[in-house]
Amino acid sequence: MQNRSASHRTRTAAAVLTVLPVIAVAALTGCDAERDATTNGPAAEQQRRPAAPARIWDRSPRSVAVVGDSITRGFDACSVLADCPEVSWATGTDSAVRSLAMRLLGASGAASRSWNHAETGARIDRLPEQMALAAEQKPDLVTVMIGANDACRDSVKLMTPVADFRASFQVSMRQLRSRAPKTQVYVSSVPDLKRLWSTGRGNPLGMQIWKLGICKSMLGRADDMSAEAVARRTAVQERVVAYNEVLRDVCAKDRRCRYDGGAVFDYRFTGEQLSPWDWFHPGRNGQARLAEIAYRNVTARRPPA
Repeated sequence: MQNRSASHRTRTAAAVLTVLPVIAVAALTGCDAERDATTNGPAAEQQRRPAAPARIWDRSPRSVAVVGDSITRGFDACSVLADCPEVSWATGTDSAVRSLAMRLLGASGAASRSWNHAETGARIDRLPEQMALAAEQKPDLVTVMIGANDACRDSVKLMTPVADFRASFQVSMRQLRSRAPKTQVYVSSVPDLKRLWSTGRGNPLGMQIWKLGICKSMLGRADDMSAEAVARRTAVQERVVAYNEVLRDVCAKDRRCRYDGGAVFDYRFTGEQLSPWDWFHPGRNGQARLAEIAYRNVTARRPPA
């Protein structure tokens, strides 16, 4: 009996010793699995993702330089086929418009501490050179409004490719940062060209002027509602939306850049805001509305959503 009991105890101990490593391995495997889930799961991936740069923004800049195209030059706002920078939404001195510079710096400050480097007809590939010129003044703020001419071409095929648009804007930002690392940048969205077509096509004079070749990709054959014409306008609209996504994304990577959140694109302008000479560019009223939008966003505590 004694021998059998000892033998039984020996077998039991051996069985326990055999099972223990299995339990230990299972426990370790479970810990490893839990650790893997902790370090490789979605939450961990989010933790490893680089944080967005902390935003830096001075709501009271003391000098302003601007870059862009004919809208910022006030083209066709005062007379036909002529720039009118005094009514520019960005740096103008016209008291009826009250440009961004006037609202920020006062009338004397707008005249002495703002610089307009925009060019009528400019596309995004001109922006790096404009930005380099703006950087020479070391302004507190640079405003950007560009992209309409990249979509307004003689045909859809000639519109600036989105990748090229992105590359030019990235180069422009690098140009600024290499010379003026602390300058803030306010970026306006590209206006809604399809809304412009929808608004202006009800005006007989505007329709006749558009036939001279203004923004043919969107405004050509303005009363044509064929499938081809609808597809053409849709393609232009989609390209403008893509340009605005580029402006937003590139700006978001710079801690001193603020995008308007699509405010200009979303603005529901009417014929009152358009130039009476071409029914395309903003007139005085339109320039004033652009100034209001910019001032509201530049001085806001938080960037537009």
